[in-house]
Amino acid sequence: MAERDGAKAATRTAPDAQRSGETDAARPDPATPNTAADLPCALPTRGDAQMAEGIPTKGSYSRSTGTVRALTLMIDFPGTPGEGTARQRFAEFFPQTSHWFARSSYGRLDYRPATPIPHWLRMPRPFAAYDIERGSPYEPGYQRLLKDIVATADERVDFSRYDLINVLVTPNAGPSAAQTVLSVTFANNDRSPRADGVRLSNVSFVYSRQDDGSGTLRQTGYRVLPHENNHSFGLPDLYTESGAGQAGHWDLMSEDWGANNDLLGWHKWKLGWLSPRQIDCVTNSPNATARPGTSRHTLSPLARRGGGTKLAYLPVSRRGGYAVEARTNEGNDDAVCKPGVLIYWVDVHKDSGQGPVTVMDSTRDTKPPHPPSPDKHHPHQPSHPPASGRVHPKAALHSTPQGCTTLPNVHPGLSDAAFTPGQTFTDKRHGVRVSISVTDRTRSGDYPVKITRHSTTN
Repeated sequence: MAERDGAKAATRTAPDAQRSGETDAARPDPATPNTAADLPCALPTRGDAQMAEGIPTKGSYSRSTGTVRALTLMIDFPGTPGEGTARQRFAEFFPQTSHWFARSSYGRLDYRPATPIPHWLRMPRPFAAYDIERGSPYEPGYQRLLKDIVATADERVDFSRYDLINVLVTPNAGPSAAQTVLSVTFANNDRSPRADGVRLSNVSFVYSRQDDGSGTLRQTGYRVLPHENNHSFGLPDLYTESGAGQAGHWDLMSEDWGANNDLLGWHKWKLGWLSPRQIDCVTNSPNATARPGTSRHTLSPLARRGGGTKLAYLPVSRRGGYAVEARTNEGNDDAVCKPGVLIYWVDVHKDSGQGPVTVMDSTRDTKPPHPPSPDKHHPHQPSHPPASGRVHPKAALHSTPQGCTTLPNVHPGLSDAAFTPGQTFTDKRHGVRVSISVTDRTRSGDYPVKITRHSTTN
């Protein structure tokens, strides 16, 4: 669950990215861009969306490449002493979280948790005094709690040494995750307290973990933390109030329940985990809209380390376009039951929790998303933003039993969404016709695809 407060003027430029791949009519410009912002398919977010998919990411988020030091504090309360030892609580999330980031980032993120206080840090007030419940905004409860954490820990912690903060709350404080989800991140927060000369802008609070009853809690329960930390890096929630029906289990920001899963290629680009030669822009237009033509790309499986193209992106308008990537059952993608080419729409203007990503389903007559009308009420007002609220895992499985998975807490309807050789996705909206065809699968496991943008909808 993401919570944002007040975007600042500072801008973090996303990492280098460069177009590659053979094209026909839509041949890219030969110039080599230096950063992701230089790419013609890097669409920025415009308007009042506070945590969105635009590239570059703007605001005071934590860096997401190189060495990231995560201050990790285990806290309990008067009348609610910590369950077990603080080190046991820490071990619920580490080293798994560090390993997850190392695999997903291809080693480009060196995530280092630090516990300068190895025991439970007792707060001065009972948990109930902070009046925290699901959907609680930053003020006043979390602001009061964070100030108490700083006051209690400041003599033993140099806050200026860390990039982000994890607060692991004793699980017996508040309701269990089976009843409601409290875990939340306040990212890019310019109203947070300062300590040791730095503002504590990116803080994740994690409560009880999600146990689906399958006996896999020790293997999967940690994943709530990388989900929350990805908010500190600037990634939005992909689920909506109705569940994970738009992106399924294809991204940790859609579902962090159940079996392990990775991030979408767009998110890896946004975080700086794809090198310049691993992104193909299907455009040569400076206004991020492609001219008619056909391009051919060979996609290397996203989870696989090494070279090759990991993502092809076709902008359809200044608001969004189609991302194309190969997903297989390797790396962090334990739940992939139908390997193939994933095609999804990215809307860079939609806010966190409003469904900025829509996965196209190869098994249905999927209707591409309409450009949405302006919202009458924006859900994240910078003056007093409410929490978006994590969707309960049972609520996320609202669709009829379909797909190829039987794993618990994995959205079934989109589990077989990937396109395989011989299949074509066609979009006849947006004033043009776009076709994305999977033409083959090589012996090495790569997927050649053909992307065509026609001049009319005929």
